[in-house]
Amino acid sequence: MTSWPTGLPGLAWGADYNPEQWPEEVWDADVELMRASGVNLVSLGIFSWALLEPREGERDFAWLDRVMDRLAAGGVRVDLATATAAPPPWMTTDYPEVRPVREDGVRLTHGSRQAYCPTSEVYRTRAVALARALAERYRDHPALSAWHVGNEYGCHVPRCYCDNCAEAFRTWLRERYGDLDGLNEAWGTLFWSQRYSAWEQVVPPRVTPTFGNPGQLLDFNRFASDALLELFKAERDVLHEVTPGVPVTTNFMVGWTFADLDYWSWAKEMDFVSNDHYTRSEDPDRHVELAMAADLTRGLAGGRPWLLMEQSTSAVNWQPRNIAKLPGEQRRNSFSHVARGADGTLFFQWRQSKAGAERFHSAMVPHGGEDTRVHREVRRVGGEYAKLTELLGSTVDASVAIVYDWHSRWSLGQEATPTADFSYQENVFGLYRALWRSGVTVDFVPSGADLSAYKAVVVPSLFLLDDAEWLTSYTGHLLVTHLTAITDTRGHVHLGGYPGLVGGLLGVRTEEFHPLRAGEVVRLDDGGEVAVWTELLRAEGAEVLSRYADGPLAGEPAITRNGNAWYLGCGLRGAALETLVCSVVADAGVEQVLVTGEDGGADVGAGSAGVEVVRRRGEGGSWLVAINHGGEPALVPARGVELLSGDDVDGTLTVPAGGVVVVREAAAGEPAVAEGE
Repeated sequence: MTSWPTGLPGLAWGADYNPEQWPEEVWDADVELMRASGVNLVSLGIFSWALLEPREGERDFAWLDRVMDRLAAGGVRVDLATATAAPPPWMTTDYPEVRPVREDGVRLTHGSRQAYCPTSEVYRTRAVALARALAERYRDHPALSAWHVGNEYGCHVPRCYCDNCAEAFRTWLRERYGDLDGLNEAWGTLFWSQRYSAWEQVVPPRVTPTFGNPGQLLDFNRFASDALLELFKAERDVLHEVTPGVPVTTNFMVGWTFADLDYWSWAKEMDFVSNDHYTRSEDPDRHVELAMAADLTRGLAGGRPWLLMEQSTSAVNWQPRNIAKLPGEQRRNSFSHVARGADGTLFFQWRQSKAGAERFHSAMVPHGGEDTRVHREVRRVGGEYAKLTELLGSTVDASVAIVYDWHSRWSLGQEATPTADFSYQENVFGLYRALWRSGVTVDFVPSGADLSAYKAVVVPSLFLLDDAEWLTSYTGHLLVTHLTAITDTRGHVHLGGYPGLVGGLLGVRTEEFHPLRAGEVVRLDDGGEVAVWTELLRAEGAEVLSRYADGPLAGEPAITRNGNAWYLGCGLRGAALETLVCSVVADAGVEQVLVTGEDGGADVGAGSAGVEVVRRRGEGGSWLVAINHGGEPALVPARGVELLSGDDVDGTLTVPAGGVVVVREAAAGEPAVAEGE
């Protein structure tokens, strides 16, 4: 099976294209403008079900034929959607059982998007039928490059609590546990008189008088992720049957807020991985969060190239304050994704809508038209991408890994945990940001991964853990944080003291959690600051690196080291966290990229100067991508040819403030520029 959109001449560059929103006379102008902007790939028809099938059993593909033909003639490839992201109003009206039910029993109606229950046979049957009809019609069309199933699965309805889902949940549980005894044991139902004596008593975790059962909540998260995945697979399998040479994908939402799908499981089912990412416009570290999302997406892709299916050219439409991107920010965002393994970046959308719920969402062609800063920047990047074809298929160098686990994130997000102030994502991001500022590139890996390729591994709050052998057998440098190995994967606490299965590896034992009060900060004896989390820690063979200087645990250990294994038992923050992370990676022998200010100032970790430096490597050599998010020029060590300008580089290269450079590196011992170039 093909694992990349077919027929692309270089890095993918384009957008969601929604021609149905515009008169047909605009379409020819669109294609000409796409050509001028370097666009070579568009996603088409994502929300077109109501137009393709205006009434049940009545299909109209004529308009789509004309669009596909125009795009083919213009040299633009198509990632063709199955159009099943939102059922049409006739379906949700004629078959109200299609509509999803909330936790409180309210059945949602149409009027926006994703108004479908993932276990509805009515929806599934008709979605698969439409996918088949599209595949049969366009399987030989010269524009067809890839298939796009659904859209942002679970974005608005990650869980449905209807009776149909209840029955499907029971079936899922039977397959997982076999019988009621297994289920009762897994969920610990002897607590609060919850023991089930018949399968009909088992329901989704709907609204209850107080805290729900942790095992039930966790399993329903797993079931809901699997239920949506089955929908994707049903359409994918039809597309594979009818068009076996055309790859199939759907767009993930790896980023800050969305956590409802287990993307490690989903990624295994993709022909190639795609992601949508939108920065949090008010966050000064939004470019660092973008880098983290890109690295995590690359991890999901198994290190192979992936596609950014959506980002914004400027403001989005759905944040509390939709702030426009700064000049050059769209360009830096695009190159950051490419630096971290994307072989293309697309936007939502091509032409900014004049009506509908996202009319103020930016686009490649904004309301102001071509004579705008946004569109000029679009054209600039499209032209630059055309110079980078040689990067295609190359991968990213990383010698440090972070273990990321959606199931632990789900568990730690439940109620009735030790503190409501702890955030799994904040904890991961704090560690990632420290590595980014140190100039270290990171891979993300799942729990249980083979870690042998990495010099250092960071394990943030791996709350659920059944088997620690993959960690205890690792011979590199390991940094483990608090709230790791607290329960097994059923949610049952490991007895004998925390952190459960890895206490021996770390040489520590925690007697009791001591979460801090809201806004409370305590200090360590080395000056570090701690917020949110402390715990009563006992060193049992480990060296104590830092102790609490004040607070309820004054004098007790906070950070320890046992050989190559560090334990961070507190919510360390700021510069102290960066110092700790730098110590771990330095002891592991990890290379940190250093940069210098143009004034000749001392070398510092690239990220601490606001400079992002990543190396891609492939059969054709290696390429250094440097992006300066700061306000001052910086000097980056490099030798070779800067591809965007064509300039030779021999020693150092200036990255202008807000600028981007891409260097084809000279091999060791070779001159920076080959003779004759």
